[in-house]
Amino acid sequence: MYDYAGEWIYRVGMPAKSGIGGGIVAALPAQLGLGTFSPRLDEHGNSVRGLKICEALSTRFGLHVLNRSGDVRTSVIADYDIGAIRSKRSRLASAEKVLEKHHKDIRVLELVGAHSFATMDYVSRCLAQHPAPLSILDFRRVASITTAGALLLTDMVRSLNTAGVTVILTGFPTKGETWATINPFFRDIDHLHVFSLLDEAIEWAEDQVIVRHGGGTAAEASGDLKEQAILTGLTENELTRLADLGTLRRYSSGERIIAADEPGRSLFFLQSGMVSVKLPSGVRLATLDRGMEFGEMALLDERRTADVWADTDVTCLELPIEEFDRFRRKHPHIGEHIARNLAAILARRLILANAKIDLLSA
Repeated sequence: MYDYAGEWIYRVGMPAKSGIGGGIVAALPAQLGLGTFSPRLDEHGNSVRGLKICEALSTRFGLHVLNRSGDVRTSVIADYDIGAIRSKRSRLASAEKVLEKHHKDIRVLELVGAHSFATMDYVSRCLAQHPAPLSILDFRRVASITTAGALLLTDMVRSLNTAGVTVILTGFPTKGETWATINPFFRDIDHLHVFSLLDEAIEWAEDQVIVRHGGGTAAEASGDLKEQAILTGLTENELTRLADLGTLRRYSSGERIIAADEPGRSLFFLQSGMVSVKLPSGVRLATLDRGMEFGEMALLDERRTADVWADTDVTCLELPIEEFDRFRRKHPHIGEHIARNLAAILARRLILANAKIDLLSA
């Protein structure tokens, strides 16, 4: 850059070489290369228009070498599909089969740290190399994002939408700095999906996969006892005898059905509506649709470990544990069958928990 080198590094901040023919070549290692050509020279022998465009690009996209954040690969803390990591929404067997078959249709990138043009370029390339029909970007660990990074993110979302990819953003506090930077650029983008929590975003994406591939929805699910995972394999006659022991209960939306730390005296079979299992702190553990059971841990533990709340108006069959124990003693083969089903349910939960732990420790 001849006698302009000091001014160049102050204003533009990229390693560069110019020539008296009017060319300028600049580069940021592992990020980008830039070349300009315009023959008109200034008093230092550098291209006039080349200097202007390099300075403008450096300013707009934050390319100054002193703005670098190190290895851009550290900006993505986790990259996975839903083969092992699912939402907390429990689903019927038909829907589970669809998700198992099409688990690669949903891809999740969990981002971390302060993001810039360089890190967003890396995220864009990650998504472009292995595109998924539903791509989730989680920002809950992102401290900030530059304007240049937000611009590139906006362009990436537009390009992916054009290619038929649905982009889902999540993890933004409503008054956070990151959302304040990004939000103005997304106001003119149609069909943008934004969720507060990652689990909500994954659940919505799962719903889309199930609908697209004919797995049915919660509204189409059956509330018959034969659909209950814990009762799988029982005959119609056995199910009828078991149902005769229960009592039909109805709960209004927002009503607590089970309270943590109370004695576990019964289990429930959900016949209509939706419930959520939550810790006393309010953290959601699972959401259940009709055709599923809850309170089944009373078969193993005398006290409840979580609350169960009605998300909608709910109808369920309550089966007292004492009645079930008498039925099991009278029909030991049925009790053994249910115990095997419960063991399979708990094993599945353990596998999913281990997968999440493995992902976090990777």
